[in-house]
Amino acid sequence: MKTFLKNQYTYVNQLLIVVVSAVLGYNLYQEIVHPENSRLTLSIILVVLTYIVVEKYSHKPEKEIKK
Repeated sequence: MKTFLKNQYTYVNQLLIVVVSAVLGYNLYQEIVHPENSRLTLSIILVVLTYIVVEKYSHKPEKEIKK
């Protein structure tokens, strides 16, 4: 139980990264093939928000927490 509580956001962070990568990849494809249908700006904003969330909720080693 203790390990689960330390790593409770790990699975969600990995899932979020996969979804955002898929959306960004699709929108890059749309930008190259059909520029008029692209939502690349929204994808870049989504990538930035994902980075912020992952950094905030990422697992920190115990040595950093105790300092």
